[in-house]
Amino acid sequence: MTQWERFLDTFFNAAVLAKYTPAILQGVWVTVWLSVLIVLAGIGLGVALAVIRSFGWRLASFAIVVFADVMRAVPPLVLILIVFFGLPNAGIFLSSFFVLFVVLALVLAAFAEEIVWAGITSVDKGQWEAARSTGLGFGQSLAFVVLPQALRMGIPPLTNRAIAITKMTALGTVIGVPDILNQATTAQSFSGNASPLMLAAVVYVALFLPLVILSRWLENRFAWRKA
Repeated sequence: MTQWERFLDTFFNAAVLAKYTPAILQGVWVTVWLSVLIVLAGIGLGVALAVIRSFGWRLASFAIVVFADVMRAVPPLVLILIVFFGLPNAGIFLSSFFVLFVVLALVLAAFAEEIVWAGITSVDKGQWEAARSTGLGFGQSLAFVVLPQALRMGIPPLTNRAIAITKMTALGTVIGVPDILNQATTAQSFSGNASPLMLAAVVYVALFLPLVILSRWLENRFAWRKA
């Protein structure tokens, strides 16, 4: 067997790929489903926290700042392990899927809150004054004038952060979430061949490359602009 044939047998073994492709495709649906839930919940919660913080309630603002700083500082894998293996000692048992969803959604929420908050504070003071002069209250000015501008300015960083956090679904393999990586590593262990891992890499590229291209387009489209 030549070196090239050995390479193909190691990374593109047709028999191994045919055997384990269905399992890896099942992992695709788990990854996609998790990613959608995490992005929706994380960005939604982040926007809500930024809105609450904008009202200037000291205790609430302090709690939000502490939450955002802690969640951004601690590695997600550490949080996943603490929640999954630590809570059972307190009598709280959560599924691996739910743990991964909650932890990554909270991490994304922390980053989204800071991004949206930065957008809110960057809106010109005149926008607030113009909205208030028309008779709108603080909440109405925020909802109808300031927040749309803040969200528009935050689209590029929010998109980048969403892509980064969805790729972290691969961390779920350490707690048994049957995502793409988990299915691929299991197949690799049983087959003794790296072909399932190569297939997983191809699947990740197929899933996330369009999102990366979209993120680049959004970054160029909305960078340094205000509504």
